[in-house]
Amino acid sequence: MRTPTLDFVGNSRRWIAISGILIAISLLALGIRGLDLSIDFVGGNAYQLVDVRADVTAAELRDAATDAGAQDVTAQLQTSGEETTGALVRTESLEPASEVERAVRATLVEVSEAQEVGFEFVGPVWGQRITLQAIEALLVFLVVVVLYITFRLEFKMAAASIAALLHDIVITIGIYALIGFNVSPATVIALLTILGYSLYDSVVVFDRVKENTVNLGDPGLRSYRELVNASLNQVVYRSINTSVTSLLPVGALLVIGAQVLGATTLQDLALALFLGMGVGVYSSLFVAGPLFVWLKGFEPEEQRRLAKAAEQDDTEEAPSTAPARVDAPAPGSPEARAPITTEYVRGQGKGKKRRKR
Repeated sequence: MRTPTLDFVGNSRRWIAISGILIAISLLALGIRGLDLSIDFVGGNAYQLVDVRADVTAAELRDAATDAGAQDVTAQLQTSGEETTGALVRTESLEPASEVERAVRATLVEVSEAQEVGFEFVGPVWGQRITLQAIEALLVFLVVVVLYITFRLEFKMAAASIAALLHDIVITIGIYALIGFNVSPATVIALLTILGYSLYDSVVVFDRVKENTVNLGDPGLRSYRELVNASLNQVVYRSINTSVTSLLPVGALLVIGAQVLGATTLQDLALALFLGMGVGVYSSLFVAGPLFVWLKGFEPEEQRRLAKAAEQDDTEEAPSTAPARVDAPAPGSPEARAPITTEYVRGQGKGKKRRKR
């Protein structure tokens, strides 16, 4: 397959603008709307209503639970095709078997006409504990990754990889906040998977850059700017093919597992994976590589390479104003004895000389 000639590094300002807009939208969504955290993080009561009446609405369930004494009530209908089959109602933490909790349960059953009710209670302390553990695990993971990439490649590559990884996480979480997707423990597992996938793609790019470093200074690879751009073009097809083959099964899991089979846990897992992998393809090619070139630009040796390359370009592009020098024919050569005319080439010159004799 022919290697493309895309200018990844030369258009870095365009990629910075795109990433900046996406990150700004994500941060605004997080600040304004926030995340819809599941009961596992904030604590509370969850009522799983099974086989409800077909015309029940989420507003009816919220109002019923609020009238019974519950607060912070959210209700979500569960459907199969166009038919409502169940509902999930969440409230604040209510002591199990307390008077208010029993009233909420009885009211929900009465309004929804549910044939079965599942109940789950999660205390707020447990939610805070798993949140802190997730943050601690993320920090340890990032430190280990930086050390490994620094040892295997170099520190600036590790810094660019971590920046691309954070870029993917912020945009993925921003999409969750913007659209209102529920954040569950399955979502956290998917985000951790995204970290590994994003780093894998970035390491593939930087490993090719490391292999091509031996040719640094050759024509077409005079600086890291040209070297990284050539390396990105060499791995772009591999990155796209790997990403497509990864996104297809995740998309099937999201559509078939969540929509057709109704597995909501699979939906939380597959949705975060699909979004994160899609953003990771972009960041490994358009964020990590150009960012590494920018970091390398502060090194004195790279600045000397760029200056030398600029001088060579100026020399090649400078027009020549001096007239072309025409060398005189050597004495005794055929060119010095007589000019070659058109008639001579056609054979008429020799004929005329014979007639004169």
